[in-house]
Amino acid sequence: MMRPKSITFRLALFFSTASTAVLLVVGYLIGNLVEKHFEEIDLNDLNGKLELVRHTLVNARAPSDMEIVPQRLSDALVGHHGLSVAVLGPDRKMLFTSPDAIFPASLLVGPMREDSSGRARLLTWEKDGQAYRGIAAAAVTGVAGRPPATVVVAVNIEHHQMFMEAFQKSLWWAIAASIALTAILGWVAARRGLAPVREMAEMTQGISANRLGDRLQTASVPSELVDLAIAFNGMLARLEDSFQRLSDFSSDLAHELRTPISNLMTQTQVAISKARSADQYREVLYSNLEEYERLARMIADMLFLAKADNGLIVPSSEMVDLATEARELFGFYEAFAEEHGVGLVLTGEGAVQGDRLMIRRALSNLLSNAIRHTPRDGSVKVLIEQSESGEIQLSVDNPGENIEPEHLPRLFDRFYRIDPSRQKASEGAGLGLAITKSIVEAHKGSIRAYSSNGSTRFAITLPAAGAGP
Repeated sequence: MMRPKSITFRLALFFSTASTAVLLVVGYLIGNLVEKHFEEIDLNDLNGKLELVRHTLVNARAPSDMEIVPQRLSDALVGHHGLSVAVLGPDRKMLFTSPDAIFPASLLVGPMREDSSGRARLLTWEKDGQAYRGIAAAAVTGVAGRPPATVVVAVNIEHHQMFMEAFQKSLWWAIAASIALTAILGWVAARRGLAPVREMAEMTQGISANRLGDRLQTASVPSELVDLAIAFNGMLARLEDSFQRLSDFSSDLAHELRTPISNLMTQTQVAISKARSADQYREVLYSNLEEYERLARMIADMLFLAKADNGLIVPSSEMVDLATEARELFGFYEAFAEEHGVGLVLTGEGAVQGDRLMIRRALSNLLSNAIRHTPRDGSVKVLIEQSESGEIQLSVDNPGENIEPEHLPRLFDRFYRIDPSRQKASEGAGLGLAITKSIVEAHKGSIRAYSSNGSTRFAITLPAAGAGP
């Protein structure tokens, strides 16, 4: 496959092609204008000689005067080198011709050539390697009743052609040199113009996992590249954030897996350190089973989040009554809530279009989290209401200690805990809120956390039934 040409080459090629076209057109126009200028000079010169011949003829008042016209014309044309004159009578009989005059038949016997203004037109021809330019026109005589004569005037333009050949040669050599120079200048200009791009490339080559904080200086790049620099900086910011999250996730995952695996190893080592009874072995197996279940839940949650990150969660579409789901979950958590001395309150109703099991799982995560963090004799309130725009908002509110504002945006991060030292093994791996957020976003909704005045609230906003995913 042919390698694509560089932008520098393309710009230089375009610039040189455009300048070549312009120079060729200008050279052609200059050549034509100079040629037209010489034609005008020759025409004016020939018209002047034509008027001289006409003046001589009009002064011939009698036939005897016509006999001395050739002598008068010869005297008048002395010193006019390269000029040829011929006078023909009405019967096309040659009355006068200058020495060595060479005229084409089209001028001597053909019809006279005139332009729209009645002026004689130029005719150019070559004879014996010499170039000529001439005109033919009628000239009246002073003899009464005598028809007009025909006057043919020509001039040798060999010196003009020699000049034009030299001029054309110099002109085209200059144009060729200009084309080469513009190609080189175009290359230099393109190289200098693309210097900021090369600087950006050099800067990006130095970016690594340890230098994701580097940014392009938008103030030092041309205006045409500002948007590119801003987009690139935005990409680096997103990469830095994702890399940091991935690094934190890996560290948290290793930490979370280390505890149950360490427990399993310790219990197994203690069990095999000496012979024990069947009941003791059974007790160790039951303890190990709890750790295995914890690991299984953690792995299942991580697989769910991995699918959510890659857009592989496709919720089914059915009508989901949020109040009904909340009441059923109240029944499920009734014993757990009584154990913690917490009441459950439901207010409002609403329906959404989505996956019932996924929505129930999200609400279950919020309820279990709220019950664990509600002080005894407190109440967890679930409020369902519909906004003016038609969206359904479900909020889970529980009393308790305020959460500092800097922690609120990170509550939905994986394995994030406000106070890890107070985390109990029974409270899960810290993936519940992350899973809840993934479920809500899969349903084209949003979730936010609020905490103030001794109350914490998680608010889910979902499209109303009929406007779901």
